[in-house]
Amino acid sequence: MKAAYALAPNRGERWLRNASVLYVLLLVALPLSTLLWFGLSDGLVSLSSLLRSNVARSALWLTFWTSALVGVINVLLGTLTAWVLVRYPIPGRSLISALLDLPLAIPTLVAGVMLALLYGPTSLIGQKFSAFGMPIIFAQPGIILALLFVTVPFVVRAVEPVLSEIDVGEEEAAKILGATPLQTFRTVFLPAIAPAAVSAGIRSLGRALGEFGSVVVVAGNIPLQTLTAPVFILGEIEGGAPRMAAAMSVLLLSIALLLHTTASIIERQVGSRHA
Repeated sequence: MKAAYALAPNRGERWLRNASVLYVLLLVALPLSTLLWFGLSDGLVSLSSLLRSNVARSALWLTFWTSALVGVINVLLGTLTAWVLVRYPIPGRSLISALLDLPLAIPTLVAGVMLALLYGPTSLIGQKFSAFGMPIIFAQPGIILALLFVTVPFVVRAVEPVLSEIDVGEEEAAKILGATPLQTFRTVFLPAIAPAAVSAGIRSLGRALGEFGSVVVVAGNIPLQTLTAPVFILGEIEGGAPRMAAAMSVLLLSIALLLHTTASIIERQVGSRHA
């Protein structure tokens, strides 16, 4: 009893606890519940109307396949980048590492402006690609580039510590047993880094689904061509259709929560396996 009494929070600690809980409720739970209530207050009517709209379906499909493609690219090239940064002494490693974190530090709208200046129709690179009938900015390739830019740190930062913790003795043992470099990677490294790379790739997919700032600059936002779901939401709000905007938001939120849950399950299973 005395131990329980000693661990009981005093008045100041209770105030801090209640204040922190209230902070989270007001900042996250209240807006989330408001969105769900508004988006589903008429049942599935708004969602049904949304899915019957060609423009909405096109925006959803464009958002999903570009985000999925970005997730796959991040898993492959992000893992490769982490491998190079951990395994090889390369010049300017600190600078490269800092550049990888840059997308997390700058406004995504600025990222869109940078890409528009570099690959826009008036730039040298943009003119070269446009001459071959492959415009980048105000086209789907621009959307993919923007999503890659804002999600590039996810897989790299997830795989780096895993690679650093792999025992060198395991790699040496595989070589002594006659394993080729590919066999060594498949048996020693891949089982360790695959869960981290996949879960981070899923999180980058979820992040790409909701990207707005950079995409609104580079996409051109043409209905049925380059209009993504987040930009569609803005258009519906500005057009006086908040229920359609809320329905699309609920749909994106549901997909994002599903992806987050999947990534968390993968991470927990890996953690329990190594415990």
